[in-house]
Amino acid sequence: MATLGPVTEAHRFDEAALDRWLAEQGLPGAGRGLTVLQFQGGQSNPTFRVEAGEHAYVLRKKPPGKLLPSAHMVEREYRVMAALAQTDVPVPVMRLLCEDTDVIGTAFYVMDFLEGRIPGEPSLDEGYSPDERAAIWDSMNDALAKLHNVDPAAVGLGDFGKPANYVGRQIDRWSKQFEASKTDPMPDMDNLIAWLLEREQPADEVSIVHGDFRLPNLMLHPAEPKVIAILDWELGTLGHPLSDLAYNCMPYRMPYDEKALKGMVGLDLAARGIPAEEDYVAAYCRRTGRDSIPDMPFFRAFSFFRLAAICQGVYARGLAGNASSLDALEVGAKAPRLAQIGWQIAQAA
Repeated sequence: MATLGPVTEAHRFDEAALDRWLAEQGLPGAGRGLTVLQFQGGQSNPTFRVEAGEHAYVLRKKPPGKLLPSAHMVEREYRVMAALAQTDVPVPVMRLLCEDTDVIGTAFYVMDFLEGRIPGEPSLDEGYSPDERAAIWDSMNDALAKLHNVDPAAVGLGDFGKPANYVGRQIDRWSKQFEASKTDPMPDMDNLIAWLLEREQPADEVSIVHGDFRLPNLMLHPAEPKVIAILDWELGTLGHPLSDLAYNCMPYRMPYDEKALKGMVGLDLAARGIPAEEDYVAAYCRRTGRDSIPDMPFFRAFSFFRLAAICQGVYARGLAGNASSLDALEVGAKAPRLAQIGWQIAQAA
């Protein structure tokens, strides 16, 4: 579980004003003083545990200061989770959204606090048996399939993103971001971008996509090997479901012995209880009514391209001294390695 600590100086807010507002909205337990602790870690939207009487909640807010127009959209996170609450997709119970910046200085939302475990590595190294690992990976697969089986329009999310040409727009966006943040020559990335642009684009499909679907963004039951909530919806939108699946499968292509990558190449997956990639993809196909995924190599290469571009941006901000996370330089150093793996996948395809 993410660690809790005192609220940092940069993210302090008026807790009494928050308590009054929550009480006015009728939130159970509010109005008698709050205990607020901050989750430590790299969230771009500061996240807090709020205790109100015998009730515990999570508050996520925008960071203070001037923000990019499309960044830190806690309103979108709230909207997608509130909409999915009416489906079988595992999400926390959403309580309140406040867009009035006079209350604590920025927009924020409140959801129920869930007791559970957040795994740190896809290999599930610590404290899990092979049977538990198998069940957790299957539950992750089930949660992703349930998300992609939701009809966006049926839950009021038909306008949650541009439905057409998601992959093409992503390639265009992240190619430009990469060029803008490039610090050193990266021929593997140049080759990978050229390959993606030359290939025929996969046929459009539209579902709700999470955008960062991986084990550390899921919460497991406190004792049982099953997913109880999908968290961190900052990149959620309408897009191609296979982009989520290929991103989720990236650890199958990344080395275990390069710790920064958190991959699984080099492990005996069967002995650990983790399914082989083809079995994991086959289970997803069964759950989503697909016969097969011929475009999977394209989406694998696309996933490595996208993550390499994101990491390069973090690295460039780290060099400039304005990254939000202390490990920005370490994260950014992964970009050339990710591009190399993506280009290898493209060549093999």
